[in-house]
Amino acid sequence: MVFSSLTFLFAFLPASLLGYYLLPGKYRMGFLLFASLVFYAWGEPLYVFLMIFSILLNWALGLGMERFGSWKKLLLVISVAVNLALLVTFKYAGLFLRSLQVFLPDSISSAPFFSFSPRLPIGISFFTFQIMSYIIDVYRGRAQVQHSPVLFGTYVAMFPQLIAGPIVRYVDIEKQLQHPEISPEAFSEGTGLFILGLAKKVLLANSMGTFSAQFSQSPADLSILGAWITLIALALQLYFDFSGYSDMACGLGRMLGFRFVRNFDYPYISQSFTEYWRRWHISLGTWFREYVYYPLGGNRRGKARQILNILIVWSLTGLWHGAEWSFLIWGLYHAFLLVMEKLFLLKVLKAAPRFLRHAYTLFFLVINSLIFSGGTLSWMLTWLSVMFVPGTAPLLSPVDTAWILGYLPWFLVCFLGSTPGPRNLALRFQNRTWSGPVREICLSLLFLLSVAALTSQSYNPFIYFRF
Repeated sequence: MVFSSLTFLFAFLPASLLGYYLLPGKYRMGFLLFASLVFYAWGEPLYVFLMIFSILLNWALGLGMERFGSWKKLLLVISVAVNLALLVTFKYAGLFLRSLQVFLPDSISSAPFFSFSPRLPIGISFFTFQIMSYIIDVYRGRAQVQHSPVLFGTYVAMFPQLIAGPIVRYVDIEKQLQHPEISPEAFSEGTGLFILGLAKKVLLANSMGTFSAQFSQSPADLSILGAWITLIALALQLYFDFSGYSDMACGLGRMLGFRFVRNFDYPYISQSFTEYWRRWHISLGTWFREYVYYPLGGNRRGKARQILNILIVWSLTGLWHGAEWSFLIWGLYHAFLLVMEKLFLLKVLKAAPRFLRHAYTLFFLVINSLIFSGGTLSWMLTWLSVMFVPGTAPLLSPVDTAWILGYLPWFLVCFLGSTPGPRNLALRFQNRTWSGPVREICLSLLFLLSVAALTSQSYNPFIYFRF
Protein backbone atom coordinates (compact mmCIF):
# COMPACT_ATOMS: atom_id res chain seq x y z
CA MET A 1 0.00 0.00 0.00
CA VAL A 2 1.30 3.48 -0.87
CA PHE A 3 1.39 6.26 1.71
CA SER A 4 -1.95 6.96 3.33
CA SER A 5 -3.49 10.20 2.10
CA LEU A 6 -2.86 12.09 5.33
CA THR A 7 0.71 10.80 5.65
CA PHE A 8 1.37 11.94 2.11
CA LEU A 9 -0.21 15.37 2.63
CA PHE A 10 1.36 16.23 5.98
CA ALA A 11 4.64 14.30 6.03
CA PHE A 12 6.01 13.07 2.72
CA LEU A 13 4.95 16.01 0.53
CA PRO A 14 6.16 18.83 2.83
CA ALA A 15 9.48 17.04 3.41
CA SER A 16 9.94 16.47 -0.33
CA LEU A 17 9.13 20.06 -1.27
CA LEU A 18 11.33 21.45 1.51
CA GLY A 19 14.32 19.35 0.49
CA TYR A 20 13.77 20.08 -3.20
CA TYR A 21 13.71 23.86 -2.73
CA LEU A 22 16.47 24.10 -0.13
CA LEU A 23 19.01 22.14 -2.16
CA PRO A 24 21.13 23.86 -4.84
CA GLY A 25 19.78 23.43 -8.36
CA LYS A 26 22.30 20.80 -9.45
CA TYR A 27 21.18 18.45 -6.65
CA ARG A 28 17.43 18.87 -7.06
CA MET A 29 16.81 16.14 -9.63
CA GLY A 30 18.86 13.66 -7.63
CA PHE A 31 16.82 14.45 -4.54
CA LEU A 32 13.57 14.21 -6.52
CA LEU A 33 14.61 10.79 -7.84
CA PHE A 34 15.46 9.64 -4.31
CA ALA A 35 12.12 10.92 -2.94
CA SER A 36 10.24 9.25 -5.80
CA LEU A 37 11.91 5.89 -5.19
CA VAL A 38 11.13 6.16 -1.47
CA PHE A 39 7.52 6.96 -2.37
CA TYR A 40 7.29 3.88 -4.61
CA ALA A 41 9.22 1.61 -2.25
CA TRP A 42 6.83 2.48 0.59
CA GLY A 43 4.11 0.62 -1.29
CA GLU A 44 6.27 -1.68 -3.40
CA PRO A 45 9.40 -2.62 -1.35
CA LEU A 46 10.23 -5.45 -3.75
CA TYR A 47 9.01 -4.09 -7.07
CA VAL A 48 10.99 -0.89 -6.66
CA PHE A 49 13.97 -2.97 -7.79
CA LEU A 50 12.02 -3.90 -10.91
CA MET A 51 11.58 -0.20 -11.64
CA ILE A 52 15.28 0.51 -11.02
CA PHE A 53 16.18 -2.37 -13.37
CA SER A 54 13.88 -0.92 -16.06
CA ILE A 55 15.40 2.54 -15.63
CA LEU A 56 19.01 1.36 -15.88
CA LEU A 57 18.37 -1.04 -18.76
CA ASN A 58 16.55 1.46 -20.94
CA TRP A 59 18.97 4.26 -20.10
CA ALA A 60 21.84 1.99 -21.23
CA LEU A 61 19.97 0.95 -24.38
CA GLY A 62 19.40 4.62 -25.21
CA LEU A 63 23.12 5.29 -24.88
CA GLY A 64 23.77 2.27 -27.07
CA MET A 65 21.55 3.70 -29.81
CA GLU A 66 23.69 6.84 -29.84
CA ARG A 67 27.01 5.03 -29.78
CA PHE A 68 26.24 2.07 -32.05
CA GLY A 69 24.08 3.50 -34.82
CA SER A 70 24.11 0.32 -36.89
CA TRP A 71 22.61 -1.60 -33.95
CA LYS A 72 19.87 0.97 -33.39
CA LYS A 73 16.94 -1.15 -34.57
CA LEU A 74 18.11 -4.21 -32.64
CA LEU A 75 18.43 -2.17 -29.44
CA LEU A 76 14.93 -0.78 -30.01
CA VAL A 77 13.56 -4.31 -30.42
CA ILE A 78 15.32 -5.47 -27.24
CA SER A 79 13.94 -2.54 -25.25
CA VAL A 80 10.36 -2.92 -26.48
CA ALA A 81 10.48 -6.70 -26.04
CA VAL A 82 11.79 -6.53 -22.46
CA ASN A 83 9.37 -3.79 -21.43
CA LEU A 84 6.38 -5.58 -22.92
CA ALA A 85 7.54 -8.91 -21.48
CA LEU A 86 7.61 -7.42 -17.97
CA LEU A 87 4.21 -5.82 -18.47
CA VAL A 88 2.67 -9.02 -19.87
CA THR A 89 4.21 -11.22 -17.18
CA PHE A 90 3.02 -9.17 -14.24
CA LYS A 91 -0.27 -7.94 -15.64
CA TYR A 92 -1.58 -10.56 -18.07
CA ALA A 93 0.01 -13.91 -17.23
CA GLY A 94 -2.77 -14.82 -14.81
CA LEU A 95 -5.47 -13.92 -17.34
CA PHE A 96 -3.90 -15.97 -20.13
CA LEU A 97 -3.32 -19.01 -17.90
CA ARG A 98 -6.88 -18.90 -16.52
CA SER A 99 -8.22 -18.69 -20.07
CA LEU A 100 -6.02 -21.55 -21.22
CA GLN A 101 -7.28 -23.78 -18.41
CA VAL A 102 -10.73 -23.83 -19.97
CA PHE A 103 -9.43 -25.74 -23.01
CA LEU A 104 -7.26 -28.26 -21.16
CA PRO A 105 -8.17 -31.54 -19.41
CA ASP A 106 -8.42 -31.40 -15.62
CA SER A 107 -5.27 -33.46 -15.18
CA ILE A 108 -3.26 -30.69 -16.82
CA SER A 109 -5.21 -27.56 -15.86
CA SER A 110 -4.99 -28.42 -12.15
CA ALA A 111 -1.19 -28.18 -12.20
CA PRO A 112 0.27 -25.51 -9.83
CA PHE A 113 1.72 -23.68 -12.86
CA PHE A 114 -1.76 -22.50 -13.85
CA SER A 115 -2.27 -20.76 -10.51
CA PHE A 116 0.61 -18.37 -11.30
CA SER A 117 -0.70 -14.84 -10.89
CA PRO A 118 1.89 -12.34 -9.59
CA ARG A 119 0.75 -9.26 -7.76
CA LEU A 120 0.51 -6.29 -10.12
CA PRO A 121 3.17 -3.61 -9.48
CA ILE A 122 1.41 -0.29 -8.91
CA GLY A 123 1.51 1.99 -11.94
CA ILE A 124 3.40 -0.46 -14.19
CA SER A 125 1.21 0.37 -17.20
CA PHE A 126 2.03 4.06 -16.85
CA PHE A 127 5.79 3.94 -16.33
CA THR A 128 6.23 1.20 -18.96
CA PHE A 129 4.58 3.40 -21.58
CA GLN A 130 6.73 6.36 -20.52
CA ILE A 131 9.92 4.33 -20.93
CA MET A 132 8.80 3.04 -24.33
CA SER A 133 7.98 6.56 -25.55
CA TYR A 134 11.54 7.62 -24.72
CA ILE A 135 13.18 4.70 -26.52
CA ILE A 136 10.95 4.99 -29.60
CA ASP A 137 11.46 8.77 -29.87
CA VAL A 138 15.24 8.36 -29.52
CA TYR A 139 15.13 5.76 -32.30
CA ARG A 140 13.08 8.11 -34.49
CA GLY A 141 15.44 11.01 -33.80
CA ARG A 142 12.72 13.06 -32.12
CA ALA A 143 14.44 13.08 -28.71
CA GLN A 144 18.03 13.47 -27.62
CA VAL A 145 19.65 10.62 -25.72
CA GLN A 146 19.67 11.32 -21.98
CA HIS A 147 23.22 10.76 -20.73
CA SER A 148 22.39 11.22 -17.05
CA PRO A 149 20.88 8.16 -15.33
CA VAL A 150 19.61 10.52 -12.62
CA LEU A 151 17.63 12.67 -15.04
CA PHE A 152 16.29 9.65 -16.91
CA GLY A 153 15.36 7.98 -13.63
CA THR A 154 13.61 11.15 -12.49
CA TYR A 155 11.60 11.22 -15.72
CA VAL A 156 10.42 7.63 -15.20
CA ALA A 157 9.88 7.61 -11.44
CA MET A 158 8.75 11.18 -10.66
CA PHE A 159 6.26 10.65 -7.82
CA PRO A 160 3.50 13.12 -8.80
CA GLN A 161 2.43 11.05 -11.82
CA LEU A 162 4.10 7.72 -11.08
CA ILE A 163 1.07 5.83 -9.81
CA ALA A 164 -1.72 6.80 -12.22
CA GLY A 165 -0.40 9.21 -14.83
CA PRO A 166 -0.80 11.26 -16.86
CA ILE A 167 1.53 9.43 -19.25
CA VAL A 168 4.30 11.98 -19.74
CA ARG A 169 6.30 11.66 -22.95
CA TYR A 170 10.00 12.38 -22.66
CA VAL A 171 9.94 14.89 -25.54
CA ASP A 172 7.46 17.00 -23.58
CA ILE A 173 9.69 17.49 -20.51
CA GLU A 174 13.16 16.90 -21.95
CA LYS A 175 14.20 20.54 -21.47
CA GLN A 176 12.34 20.88 -18.17
CA LEU A 177 14.49 18.17 -16.60
CA GLN A 178 17.48 20.43 -17.18
CA HIS A 179 15.76 23.70 -16.34
CA PRO A 180 12.57 23.34 -14.28
CA GLU A 181 10.49 26.50 -13.95
CA ILE A 182 10.98 27.42 -10.30
CA SER A 183 8.96 30.50 -9.36
CA PRO A 184 6.38 31.65 -6.80
CA GLU A 185 3.82 31.96 -9.60
CA ALA A 186 4.34 28.36 -10.72
CA PHE A 187 4.16 27.12 -7.13
CA SER A 188 0.93 29.06 -6.50
CA GLU A 189 -0.61 27.78 -9.73
CA GLY A 190 0.38 24.23 -8.84
CA THR A 191 -0.99 24.49 -5.30
CA GLY A 192 -4.37 25.64 -6.60
CA LEU A 193 -4.56 22.86 -9.17
CA PHE A 194 -3.55 20.26 -6.57
CA ILE A 195 -6.26 21.38 -4.14
CA LEU A 196 -8.92 21.36 -6.87
CA GLY A 197 -7.87 17.82 -7.82
CA LEU A 198 -7.94 16.72 -4.19
CA ALA A 199 -11.46 18.14 -3.78
CA LYS A 200 -12.60 16.42 -6.98
CA LYS A 201 -11.40 13.10 -5.68
CA VAL A 202 -12.30 13.28 -2.00
CA LEU A 203 -15.52 15.30 -2.09
CA LEU A 204 -17.06 14.40 -5.46
CA ALA A 205 -15.69 11.04 -6.63
CA ASN A 206 -16.01 9.46 -3.19
CA SER A 207 -19.57 10.72 -2.72
CA MET A 208 -20.59 9.22 -6.07
CA GLY A 209 -18.73 6.03 -5.20
CA THR A 210 -20.54 5.74 -1.87
CA PHE A 211 -23.87 6.14 -3.67
CA SER A 212 -23.15 3.59 -6.40
CA ALA A 213 -21.67 1.06 -3.95
CA GLN A 214 -25.07 0.73 -2.27
CA PHE A 215 -26.63 -0.75 -5.40
CA SER A 216 -23.95 -2.11 -7.74
CA GLN A 217 -23.65 -5.49 -5.98
CA SER A 218 -27.25 -6.54 -6.62
CA PRO A 219 -28.68 -5.05 -9.84
CA ALA A 220 -31.69 -7.39 -9.69
CA ASP A 221 -32.94 -5.40 -6.68
CA LEU A 222 -32.80 -2.05 -8.49
CA SER A 223 -35.67 -0.07 -9.89
CA ILE A 224 -35.46 1.22 -13.47
CA LEU A 225 -34.55 4.78 -12.47
CA GLY A 226 -32.27 3.43 -9.72
CA ALA A 227 -30.32 1.42 -12.31
CA TRP A 228 -29.90 4.42 -14.59
CA ILE A 229 -28.94 6.83 -11.83
CA THR A 230 -26.47 4.37 -10.31
CA LEU A 231 -24.69 4.13 -13.68
CA ILE A 232 -24.66 7.92 -13.91
CA ALA A 233 -23.07 7.97 -10.44
CA LEU A 234 -20.47 5.43 -11.62
CA ALA A 235 -19.68 7.60 -14.65
CA LEU A 236 -19.28 10.68 -12.46
CA GLN A 237 -17.15 8.76 -9.96
CA LEU A 238 -14.84 7.56 -12.72
CA TYR A 239 -14.41 11.06 -14.13
CA PHE A 240 -13.80 12.86 -10.86
CA ASP A 241 -11.59 10.07 -9.54
CA PHE A 242 -9.23 10.02 -12.50
CA SER A 243 -9.35 13.70 -13.46
CA GLY A 244 -8.89 14.56 -9.79
CA TYR A 245 -5.74 12.47 -9.59
CA SER A 246 -4.51 13.95 -12.88
CA ASP A 247 -5.09 17.46 -11.59
CA MET A 248 -3.19 16.64 -8.41
CA ALA A 249 -0.32 15.20 -10.45
CA CYS A 250 -0.21 18.24 -12.75
CA GLY A 251 -0.42 20.54 -9.73
CA LEU A 252 2.46 18.80 -7.97
CA GLY A 253 4.40 18.94 -11.24
CA ARG A 254 3.93 22.72 -11.39
CA MET A 255 5.06 23.03 -7.77
CA LEU A 256 8.25 21.21 -8.77
CA GLY A 257 8.73 23.29 -11.91
CA PHE A 258 7.24 20.95 -14.55
CA ARG A 259 4.34 21.31 -16.96
CA PHE A 260 2.65 17.98 -17.58
CA VAL A 261 0.18 17.53 -20.41
CA ARG A 262 -3.44 18.20 -19.60
CA ASN A 263 -5.22 14.85 -19.29
CA PHE A 264 -8.89 15.89 -19.33
CA ASP A 265 -10.81 18.63 -21.12
CA TYR A 266 -14.41 18.34 -19.87
CA PRO A 267 -15.16 15.09 -21.74
CA TYR A 268 -18.80 14.93 -20.66
CA ILE A 269 -19.70 17.96 -22.79
CA SER A 270 -18.73 16.00 -25.93
CA GLN A 271 -21.16 15.61 -28.81
CA SER A 272 -19.66 12.43 -30.27
CA PHE A 273 -17.35 9.63 -29.19
CA THR A 274 -14.71 10.97 -31.56
CA GLU A 275 -14.77 14.24 -29.60
CA TYR A 276 -14.98 12.40 -26.29
CA TRP A 277 -11.68 10.64 -26.93
CA ARG A 278 -10.02 13.94 -27.70
CA ARG A 279 -11.05 15.11 -24.22
CA TRP A 280 -10.74 11.97 -22.04
CA HIS A 281 -7.38 10.55 -20.86
CA ILE A 282 -5.64 12.68 -23.47
CA SER A 283 -2.17 11.36 -22.66
CA LEU A 284 -3.20 7.73 -23.28
CA GLY A 285 -4.97 8.60 -26.52
CA THR A 286 -1.90 10.52 -27.68
CA TRP A 287 0.38 7.59 -26.81
CA PHE A 288 -1.63 5.03 -28.77
CA ARG A 289 -2.04 7.41 -31.69
CA GLU A 290 1.70 8.20 -31.89
CA TYR A 291 3.14 4.76 -31.20
CA VAL A 292 0.51 2.32 -32.50
CA TYR A 293 -2.14 3.88 -34.77
CA TYR A 294 0.18 5.94 -37.00
CA PRO A 295 2.84 3.20 -37.34
CA LEU A 296 0.07 0.80 -38.42
CA GLY A 297 -0.83 3.26 -41.19
CA GLY A 298 -3.53 5.30 -39.49
CA ASN A 299 -6.09 6.37 -42.08
CA ARG A 300 -3.58 6.55 -44.96
CA ARG A 301 -4.18 3.07 -46.42
CA GLY A 302 -7.86 3.06 -47.18
CA LYS A 303 -11.04 2.72 -45.16
CA ALA A 304 -10.77 -1.04 -44.53
CA ARG A 305 -7.24 -0.72 -43.14
CA GLN A 306 -8.29 2.25 -41.00
CA ILE A 307 -11.10 0.18 -39.46
CA LEU A 308 -8.67 -2.67 -38.76
CA ASN A 309 -6.23 -0.22 -37.16
CA ILE A 310 -8.99 1.18 -34.95
CA LEU A 311 -9.94 -2.34 -33.84
CA ILE A 312 -6.31 -3.16 -33.01
CA VAL A 313 -5.72 0.07 -31.11
CA TRP A 314 -8.91 -0.21 -29.09
CA SER A 315 -8.39 -3.87 -28.29
CA LEU A 316 -4.99 -2.90 -26.87
CA THR A 317 -6.48 0.13 -25.11
CA GLY A 318 -9.07 -2.09 -23.46
CA LEU A 319 -6.50 -4.62 -22.27
CA TRP A 320 -4.22 -1.79 -21.08
CA HIS A 321 -6.96 -0.83 -18.64
CA GLY A 322 -7.13 -4.22 -17.01
CA ALA A 323 -6.29 -7.91 -17.23
CA GLU A 324 -9.88 -9.06 -17.67
CA TRP A 325 -11.78 -9.94 -20.82
CA SER A 326 -14.44 -7.42 -19.82
CA PHE A 327 -11.91 -4.67 -20.60
CA LEU A 328 -11.41 -6.13 -24.07
CA ILE A 329 -15.18 -5.92 -24.53
CA TRP A 330 -15.00 -2.32 -23.29
CA GLY A 331 -12.32 -1.52 -25.88
CA LEU A 332 -14.27 -3.16 -28.70
CA TYR A 333 -17.40 -1.26 -27.58
CA HIS A 334 -15.54 2.02 -28.14
CA ALA A 335 -14.04 0.73 -31.38
CA PHE A 336 -17.51 -0.09 -32.71
CA LEU A 337 -18.86 3.38 -31.91
CA LEU A 338 -15.80 5.12 -33.38
CA VAL A 339 -15.96 3.03 -36.57
CA MET A 340 -19.67 3.81 -36.95
CA GLU A 341 -18.89 7.50 -36.58
CA LYS A 342 -16.08 7.29 -39.13
CA LEU A 343 -18.32 5.48 -41.64
CA PHE A 344 -21.50 7.55 -41.45
CA LEU A 345 -22.64 8.54 -37.97
CA LEU A 346 -20.63 11.77 -37.71
CA LYS A 347 -22.43 13.10 -40.81
CA VAL A 348 -25.78 12.24 -39.23
CA LEU A 349 -24.77 13.87 -35.96
CA LYS A 350 -23.65 17.07 -37.65
CA ALA A 351 -27.16 17.47 -39.09
CA ALA A 352 -28.80 16.82 -35.70
CA PRO A 353 -29.55 19.48 -33.07
CA ARG A 354 -26.85 20.05 -30.47
CA PHE A 355 -28.90 18.59 -27.59
CA LEU A 356 -29.46 15.34 -29.52
CA ARG A 357 -25.74 14.99 -30.24
CA HIS A 358 -25.02 15.48 -26.56
CA ALA A 359 -27.79 13.07 -25.50
CA TYR A 360 -26.45 10.41 -27.88
CA THR A 361 -22.97 10.68 -26.39
CA LEU A 362 -24.15 10.66 -22.78
CA PHE A 363 -26.44 7.67 -23.39
CA PHE A 364 -23.57 5.49 -24.62
CA LEU A 365 -21.26 6.83 -21.90
CA VAL A 366 -23.72 5.63 -19.26
CA ILE A 367 -23.60 2.15 -20.84
CA ASN A 368 -19.81 2.54 -20.97
CA SER A 369 -19.67 2.91 -17.19
CA LEU A 370 -21.49 -0.43 -16.80
CA ILE A 371 -18.96 -2.25 -19.00
CA PHE A 372 -15.98 -0.49 -17.40
CA SER A 373 -17.08 -1.51 -13.92
CA GLY A 374 -15.67 -4.97 -14.71
CA GLY A 375 -18.65 -7.08 -13.65
CA THR A 376 -19.40 -10.51 -15.01
CA LEU A 377 -21.41 -10.95 -18.21
CA SER A 378 -24.45 -12.23 -16.33
CA TRP A 379 -24.22 -9.28 -13.90
CA MET A 380 -24.18 -6.81 -16.83
CA LEU A 381 -27.04 -8.57 -18.61
CA THR A 382 -29.13 -8.44 -15.42
CA TRP A 383 -28.45 -4.72 -15.13
CA LEU A 384 -29.37 -4.10 -18.78
CA SER A 385 -32.58 -6.10 -18.43
CA VAL A 386 -33.61 -3.91 -15.49
CA MET A 387 -32.95 -0.81 -17.60
CA PHE A 388 -34.55 -1.89 -20.88
CA VAL A 389 -36.88 -4.91 -20.49
CA PRO A 390 -40.45 -3.84 -19.56
CA GLY A 391 -41.86 -5.47 -16.46
CA THR A 392 -38.49 -6.56 -15.07
CA ALA A 393 -38.39 -3.94 -12.32
CA PRO A 394 -40.53 -1.13 -10.88
CA LEU A 395 -39.96 2.40 -12.10
CA LEU A 396 -38.76 3.60 -8.69
CA SER A 397 -38.60 1.97 -5.27
CA PRO A 398 -38.85 3.71 -1.86
CA VAL A 399 -35.23 2.77 -1.02
CA ASP A 400 -33.93 4.16 -4.32
CA THR A 401 -35.99 7.32 -3.85
CA ALA A 402 -34.53 7.96 -0.38
CA TRP A 403 -30.94 7.52 -1.59
CA ILE A 404 -31.45 9.65 -4.70
CA LEU A 405 -33.02 12.51 -2.75
CA GLY A 406 -30.29 12.31 -0.11
CA TYR A 407 -27.54 12.58 -2.73
CA LEU A 408 -29.30 15.03 -5.04
CA PRO A 409 -27.13 18.02 -3.97
CA TRP A 410 -23.97 16.01 -4.72
CA PHE A 411 -25.31 15.05 -8.14
CA LEU A 412 -26.04 18.69 -8.95
CA VAL A 413 -22.54 19.76 -7.87
CA CYS A 414 -21.02 16.96 -9.97
CA PHE A 415 -23.09 17.87 -13.03
CA LEU A 416 -21.92 21.48 -12.72
CA GLY A 417 -18.32 20.48 -12.00
CA SER A 418 -18.12 18.34 -15.14
CA THR A 419 -18.73 21.42 -17.30
CA PRO A 420 -16.43 24.40 -17.96
CA GLY A 421 -18.97 26.74 -16.31
CA PRO A 422 -17.12 27.21 -12.97
CA ARG A 423 -13.78 27.72 -14.77
CA ASN A 424 -15.28 30.26 -17.17
CA LEU A 425 -16.85 32.16 -14.27
CA ALA A 426 -13.49 32.29 -12.47
CA LEU A 427 -11.73 33.50 -15.63
CA ARG A 428 -14.32 36.22 -16.10
CA PHE A 429 -13.45 37.78 -12.75
CA GLN A 430 -9.76 36.90 -12.50
CA ASN A 431 -8.58 40.47 -13.11
CA ARG A 432 -10.74 42.02 -10.39
CA THR A 433 -8.86 43.31 -7.36
CA TRP A 434 -10.83 41.07 -5.02
CA SER A 435 -10.40 37.88 -7.10
CA GLY A 436 -7.03 36.94 -5.54
CA PRO A 437 -8.19 36.91 -1.90
CA VAL A 438 -11.45 35.18 -2.85
CA ARG A 439 -9.47 32.49 -4.71
CA GLU A 440 -7.25 31.88 -1.69
CA ILE A 441 -10.23 31.67 0.67
CA CYS A 442 -12.07 29.23 -1.62
CA LEU A 443 -8.99 27.02 -2.03
CA SER A 444 -8.36 27.04 1.73
CA LEU A 445 -11.96 25.99 2.41
CA LEU A 446 -11.76 23.22 -0.19
CA PHE A 447 -8.54 21.95 1.35
CA LEU A 448 -9.98 21.95 4.87
CA LEU A 449 -13.16 20.19 3.70
CA SER A 450 -11.08 17.60 1.84
CA VAL A 451 -8.88 16.90 4.86
CA ALA A 452 -11.93 16.65 7.08
CA ALA A 453 -13.47 14.18 4.63
CA LEU A 454 -10.26 12.13 4.53
CA THR A 455 -10.25 11.78 8.30
CA SER A 456 -13.86 10.55 8.36
CA GLN A 457 -14.28 8.55 5.16
CA SER A 458 -13.74 4.81 5.05
CA TYR A 459 -14.38 4.77 1.27
CA ASN A 460 -11.40 6.25 -0.56
CA PRO A 461 -10.29 4.08 -3.51
CA PHE A 462 -8.30 5.34 -6.51
CA ILE A 463 -9.81 3.46 -9.45
CA TYR A 464 -6.82 3.92 -11.75
CA PHE A 465 -4.31 2.58 -9.20
CA ARG A 466 -5.18 -0.91 -10.47
CA PHE A 467 -3.76 -0.16 -13.92
